[in-house]
Amino acid sequence: MKNEQLKTMMNGAVLLSVAALIAKVLSAVYRVPFQNMVGNTGLYVYQQVYPLYGIGMTFALSGFPVFFSKIIAQAGSQKEHSRLMRNSLLILTLFSVFLFAGVYGFAGTIAKMMGDAQLLPIIQSVAWLFLFTPVLATLRGYFQGTYRMKPTALSQVLEQLIRVGIIIFAAWIFTKGGDDLYRMGAQAMSGASWGAAAATVVLLVYFFSYKQKEMPLEETDASPVVSFKKLAALYLTEGLTICLLTSLLVLFQLVDSFTLYKGLLENGIAADVAKSLKGIYDRGQPLVQLGMVVGTGFSVGFIPLMSRAYASKQLDAFHRAAKSLIRMTAVFSFAAVAGLLAILPEVNEMLFGDTSGNGVLSVYILAIAVASILMAYHSICQSYNQFRLTLIALAIGLVVKLLANSLFIAQWDTWGASLATVTGLVTMVVFLHKQLPLSLRNVWNRDAFLVKLGAGAVLLFISAFLTKRILWLFFQPGRTNATLVALLTVVVGVFVFLLYVIRVKLITNREWVSIPLGKKLMKKMKR
Repeated sequence: MKNEQLKTMMNGAVLLSVAALIAKVLSAVYRVPFQNMVGNTGLYVYQQVYPLYGIGMTFALSGFPVFFSKIIAQAGSQKEHSRLMRNSLLILTLFSVFLFAGVYGFAGTIAKMMGDAQLLPIIQSVAWLFLFTPVLATLRGYFQGTYRMKPTALSQVLEQLIRVGIIIFAAWIFTKGGDDLYRMGAQAMSGASWGAAAATVVLLVYFFSYKQKEMPLEETDASPVVSFKKLAALYLTEGLTICLLTSLLVLFQLVDSFTLYKGLLENGIAADVAKSLKGIYDRGQPLVQLGMVVGTGFSVGFIPLMSRAYASKQLDAFHRAAKSLIRMTAVFSFAAVAGLLAILPEVNEMLFGDTSGNGVLSVYILAIAVASILMAYHSICQSYNQFRLTLIALAIGLVVKLLANSLFIAQWDTWGASLATVTGLVTMVVFLHKQLPLSLRNVWNRDAFLVKLGAGAVLLFISAFLTKRILWLFFQPGRTNATLVALLTVVVGVFVFLLYVIRVKLITNREWVSIPLGKKLMKKMKR
């Protein structure tokens, strides 16, 4: 690979990572003002159907585009690119029309399966998103496969900005006199289609703009030829596998959509109360999303490094990178869980206006650590093309989640659903852990890493908990003061934990250097 092309690829990767981070934060944070405006029942109405959007977004943003970019990268001629794009558009159009017809046509059946027939217009609203998948996935895959990440990055951020803007606007309209939460939900969910439409326009503008310029790709007759039939088969196997693995937590949420509300009704809970309880339970989703930002960020960053090392048979470098990924993911995800547990009542009141569901959310946020480690294991398997292992793990996890929901919800209501989520994720982690090479499995035991990590997490929890108790001596109860206490406690907790990590060498010097500003931070903390 030429130096200029490598530089372009690396700069594009950074740009795409920043865009993905912005989009992920937007996707998590908007639920806070949304819930504040429409209440727990309004959040329930939206979140019941959200997993369908999440799956559609995965198809159009991070699943099929990643797969198609690999196909495009392997084709060396512009003529081959054009043929692949035509075939991709046709295959995905057939697939998307089938999904649209199924979701829109059977929206009533799906709503009844979720236990709430009034969800029908919201399900129909989200169905339109699938029709944008062919162009979005194909063009994003094409740009990424030719090392031009700017169109994908801009389209991704614009899509989320428009979607979030429409969601908040729909909630605001509701606060001005709206009396139908389900109509509000349909309007809010339409933001997904409007955002996708805007992203489509951006990608098309860039595509036709690039077509007017000389393409910086070398023509070659040595590129592999992928027939229409073979491309369709690859989409339905490798492409669909990537989509399913990327939408792991969304699939767990989909299980909750079909089982939790119905389970609460079967337990004798009144419909209005059940909707409110489901809305409180759904508060955990943005907390988990934000808590996983750091852990999943490491995973994305380490995949190219591990893939290159494995492909060039540099197994020592591969194992060194994989071990670092596991350690760093574990350290920061455990810290996120311990810190959040310590200040959960304050965070709950700060974001949602009350402390309802603290116990349920305490169990739910354990998923931050488990899911982050799971994504690290998935990244390791992905780096040496072991998609089958993570697909088996996903199937096992979904079955466990479904069975655990049916058992636990009957016993403990929303507590049971939280416990079922963590149980399903733990099962997946255990399965993948057993598939890893022995040297990687031993990371947890080497130099008492797990013991030190556990002690650090406990230290963080105690220091944060004591800090907030002291701070409350100087503040009166209230949402604003809860925000101040939470933020001040975070500062103290982070300082104590980082000092501990450096003193016991939980992270190596090489790993500190790989973290943005890590080297400077390590030097300051050592002083």
